[in-house]
Amino acid sequence: MKRILLGGALLCATISGFAQSGMHVLKIKNAKELRAFFRYTGNDIPFVSGHRGGINKGFPENSIEAFANTLRFTPATFEIDPRLTKDSVIVLMHDATLNRTTNGTGKVGDYTLAELKQLRLKDVDGNLTDFRIPTLEEAITWARGKTVLILDKKDVPFEMTAAIIKKHKAEGHVMVTVHTAKEAKWYHERNPEIVFEAFVKTQKALEEYEQENIPWTHIMAYVGPDNKPELKPLYADLNKRGVMCMISAAPTYDKLPDAGERAKAYRAVIEGGASLIEADRSLEAGEAIRSLVPAKSPKKKFFVTRK
Repeated sequence: MKRILLGGALLCATISGFAQSGMHVLKIKNAKELRAFFRYTGNDIPFVSGHRGGINKGFPENSIEAFANTLRFTPATFEIDPRLTKDSVIVLMHDATLNRTTNGTGKVGDYTLAELKQLRLKDVDGNLTDFRIPTLEEAITWARGKTVLILDKKDVPFEMTAAIIKKHKAEGHVMVTVHTAKEAKWYHERNPEIVFEAFVKTQKALEEYEQENIPWTHIMAYVGPDNKPELKPLYADLNKRGVMCMISAAPTYDKLPDAGERAKAYRAVIEGGASLIEADRSLEAGEAIRSLVPAKSPKKKFFVTRK
């Protein structure tokens, strides 16, 4: 067991085999480099995306502390969940209510930011930490030069999401999740620099993105939660368009009770054709696929360990 000192709290990481050698950052300076990072080449470096910011013991989901903890062990992007407060500030919270992940109760939207900042976050086991609910602006500021944030679709209007990205000139390290080609078109017409995590689970969905003239250079494709042979034709069609594909292990392989079976499943996702894995267990997934990193890759320039 390794003990980690972060944010004034002494916490434990029970994942064995991890070497802490600084922070594993993604060196991406702008939207052009972000598009190059996600372009499929056939010799890419597999990596993880922390679902809800990564869900590991001692580090609450959707917290900056969780991002930092993951990056101490593995390079990663982070899928996060923006929600609106009563006074229209965007904070990070997956649920519409506070009960599961904080020592508060009731709806997020019934509280002001000042009130929410008084609450403390719980970790995956329900243990109370000293960590607080971050605003999206705080997360965007922290992430620059370190990682990429992927904004899931919750209750924040598209206009507000587009505005905060533009305000912070964050197109190089903030992506937007879109469920349909029409959603992607809405953002692309207003800001052609934004890169998408796009739901492309079927051939029909692929054709819809082409019909709406969404550039494939701006898309990383989420193809579903299951690693199955039926995905092979979709992988091929997306890859030939230069698109990386992602499977989310959060509702499937993260839930396997045995750590060895989880590791085997994570590796199988990459070996089956995906380029990255979205996982609750970001540390486990990162360790499991480390052996699959190619000795040489044009993408190595994006992966940097900062002391």
